Amino acid sequence: MFSVAIMGHGVVGSGVCDALLAQNEKLSRRFGRRIALSYVLDIRDLSGTRYAPYKTESLSVILRDPEVEVVTITIGGLDLAADYCFKALEAGKHVVTSNKAVVASHGCALEKLAFEKGRRFMYEASVGGGIPIIRPLNICLFANNILEIQGILNGTTNYMLTGMFRRHASFDEMLARAQRKGYAEADPTADVDGYDAARKIAILSSIAYGAFVDYRNIPCSGIRNIAYCDHELADKAGFTIKLLAGSRFEDGIIYISVEPKLVPKGHLFSDVNSVYNAILTKGSYTGDTLFYGQGAGKEATASAVVGDIIELISTPRSYSLPEFVKIPSFLYLSALSLFI
Repeated sequence: MFSVAIMGHGVVGSGVCDALLAQNEKLSRRFGRRIALSYVLDIRDLSGTRYAPYKTESLSVILRDPEVEVVTITIGGLDLAADYCFKALEAGKHVVTSNKAVVASHGCALEKLAFEKGRRFMYEASVGGGIPIIRPLNICLFANNILEIQGILNGTTNYMLTGMFRRHASFDEMLARAQRKGYAEADPTADVDGYDAARKIAILSSIAYGAFVDYRNIPCSGIRNIAYCDHELADKAGFTIKLLAGSRFEDGIIYISVEPKLVPKGHLFSDVNSVYNAILTKGSYTGDTLFYGQGAGKEATASAVVGDIIELISTPRSYSLPEFVKIPSFLYLSALSLFI
């Protein structure tokens, strides 16, 4: 039996539960062993739900159970989620997380610990929701030198920018709408000021360039000062406005930034609207490769988490220390002149 524990039963965690329960027979047939959800760690009352039989409030019960092979950590925030990641790896469990703040802040140390313990630390869902991007960078595109990454990496701001133009709406109007729909948090700072996108481009750049990129060093500006009149003028000039995160590696320097940009109509990014994300990589052999899809949401993000679990069933050991943990002293500069 391959036993899975889930820490956090919010939007993503409940989606992972649903996917594991719905796909249990399919997964078990494929791998010739039972894939079982064993625990759901949460303080919520799950009585009367399908999740009640799995409910626990004890971290130690999960960590001490020898049958639990993988722990998925889908709680938000930083400190508690990071603490759970470290404790699970120390206990000899594989760890899968969707928490981008944890990966951006502690990914280097968690990768190193996982390697030392003969376990794996997986985080496909931390960037791009349901879009496969981290696994392709680590495997499919590994023969390339990645020269450049650009992306629309935040669904909340993309939804707001799209709505501002289509509805002739103000920033405040679209923020309120995004909050009502659950796209934006009560405190939207991380999204609208670009910090969420900064964490994501830091994670992708760390993998692509073999350097730990600290998101706190990334020049970053958000969309607070954008009004409908800006969209109107951009449209008349043949552009759309998008919040782009981008990086380029050139001559030992990483040029990197998050900022609103004018995107020419007809460019791939100009038609990426609402909560959708798109990521464009430039490889030394492949040239441009585009990854597009839902960048957030319960089902899409849960799909990425379960994808990591499937990889763990197939390849439970990683025999080399990932490039993500190397920390050369690169210089980070604004990328204002490098992108669209």
